[in-house]
Amino acid sequence: MSTPSTVDRAFETALYDTADDALDTAASLLAADPAADPELARRGEEFVATAWRRGWQPADLVRIVRRELDDAHVRLVAALVRAQAPHDRARGPRWAAQLDDLPDADATAPPRTDRFSHATAVLELYRLLLRLPGLEPLEAGAAGEAPGRDRENRPESRALARIRALLAKAEATGYPEEAEALSAKAQELMARHSVDEALLAAQAQGSGTSPDMPGACRIGVEPPYEQAKAVLLDAVADANHCRAVWNEPFGFSTVVGFEADLEAVELLYTSLLVQAEAAMTKAEAGQRAGGRKRTKSFRQSFLAAYAHRAGTRLRAAAEAATEAATTGAADANLLPVLASREVAVTDRVERMFPQTTTTRLRGAADPAGWTEGTRAADAARVGHHRPLKRG
Repeated sequence: MSTPSTVDRAFETALYDTADDALDTAASLLAADPAADPELARRGEEFVATAWRRGWQPADLVRIVRRELDDAHVRLVAALVRAQAPHDRARGPRWAAQLDDLPDADATAPPRTDRFSHATAVLELYRLLLRLPGLEPLEAGAAGEAPGRDRENRPESRALARIRALLAKAEATGYPEEAEALSAKAQELMARHSVDEALLAAQAQGSGTSPDMPGACRIGVEPPYEQAKAVLLDAVADANHCRAVWNEPFGFSTVVGFEADLEAVELLYTSLLVQAEAAMTKAEAGQRAGGRKRTKSFRQSFLAAYAHRAGTRLRAAAEAATEAATTGAADANLLPVLASREVAVTDRVERMFPQTTTTRLRGAADPAGWTEGTRAADAARVGHHRPLKRG
């Protein structure tokens, strides 16, 4: 019996039949033929390459496998992605960063398993990979990034370094008021950095360089309370000249914007999640000390209020900083430049997502949770919040 024949028979038995006995039969075939292992791995790399053609990226695969299967399957898919990478084309720095962030198999060595158990896990993973639908492609350029200035060859700006430092302080402090002030200052710097980047791009285009175009990235929105987290990400994106579209079944939002703004959204959203969870833990402790039992509804309401109020604060900080920058700008073309970038982002979103639905936040019914979440964000006025877009 040839090795490819063993793999073909196993696939015919298990991948197109979801019954458990079919999986057991196929795993037995593979376990009995150690010579089939290289061919089995090669087929896995083909599944990974097919996922890339369908619009998936390394972080997306790890996320969906973690959501649907177990840690053993996460290790398997990470190994397949690493094995396939040398045979892939260059896809840009954001993709490379995802490869660097793959789970480290050496640091989390899998438990020893028999060949049958290993084959079963491989087939379960391949079943999932085979059924992945197509996603909206993020790549606008041949190198895997939106056309424009080369992000990979640009060192991190001093502004981004300062923003990272402010957000690190915000995450470390035990005082919510200080964290809010530091985050607001970071948002002001982000807005100024966005204006500076827009001017640089316009000047480069005026000198004959290809126009800077909006790109896109996916940011994981993990359970629990993923709807409130998606609202928070939407608010951060909106304050930073980006647009976010939530894909609830696959646990991510696609954020569209110019590169400097995408970097700001990733930084600020991650930091605000850390701050929100720390504030929620502290608020729950206070509620328990007062003899009141806290529930899932409290946590959902807390995060919903935090997202709502944080969005208002971020937009106010961004608008003030942008207004100050444009008022004092020597370049009379700044306002048209900013307007054209907004139009470009909107156009890219509409092309990527010609059909979206909106949803209202569910489960924010705990008054104490809403009050504590609002307090954790800040005491500024509450503005109207846009409905959350879903792809």
